[in-house]
Amino acid sequence: MAKLSIEHVSKDFELRKGLKHTTIHAVQDANFILESGKTVALVGESGSGKSTIARMITCLESPTSGQIKLDGRLVPHKGRELYRYRHNVQMVFQDPFASLNPYHNIYHHLVRPMKVNGMASSEEEYVQKVADLLKRVDLYPAEEYMWRRPHELSGGQRQRVAIARALAPGPRILIADEPVSMLDVSLRVGVLSMLAKIQHEDHLAMLYITHDLATARHFSDKIMVMQKGRIVEAGPSDQVILHPQNSYTKILLNAAPDPERYFERQEEAKRQEKERQGGIS
Repeated sequence: MAKLSIEHVSKDFELRKGLKHTTIHAVQDANFILESGKTVALVGESGSGKSTIARMITCLESPTSGQIKLDGRLVPHKGRELYRYRHNVQMVFQDPFASLNPYHNIYHHLVRPMKVNGMASSEEEYVQKVADLLKRVDLYPAEEYMWRRPHELSGGQRQRVAIARALAPGPRILIADEPVSMLDVSLRVGVLSMLAKIQHEDHLAMLYITHDLATARHFSDKIMVMQKGRIVEAGPSDQVILHPQNSYTKILLNAAPDPERYFERQEEAKRQEKERQGGIS
């Protein structure tokens, strides 16, 4: 079981231009928990601070204030403890074209984190582990894909490789930063279904970052809505989608077409009207 706690975390960026000095409050007082077997969706518009939270969790940025704890222990920022932490916490980046080195083949991308963590004793065993990993992300035949280079793959295939790379060290927590936003709509469902299957099989704790409320509802157990660096609403997915409390959440919902949500709201409105008429009579 894994438990990652984000406790009153804030992140400020200092900008200087000549004599002018500006402080950007990218994240302000974020509080939430990621637990094994659960997916939490972080939703908000571009620039709201979602990716900054992801970068702090993966130690690519340090919080200005607050604490991040894994299983009750403070997250380290250097030394061997940091390597062990990153073994458990991995990230899938948004851009599958920029996150893979074009000079190396797929085998190199996947075997490197395995070798860093000493996960096999021979080259033959590493080849088998890479093949098994490619099969998990539905890339067949794996024996052919592993020797290809990123430019020989489509965008969807590259993102599957990026997911496989994040899974290579055997993490307990996965941070997925808009993993399907750069893919064709026809490919998104397949990639998200694959992620959901892997999350269930490995009992992962997952933070799913997106601006798409429709996928957030169906893919996550809990939704957090972020606006201008603050989490303004959080709760079970159905509750946030069907009964939003914050005005910003309502704006996001109205901007995202969802036929299923529309019909559910229509039924809810009819039910409330019947109750009202019953009360009047």
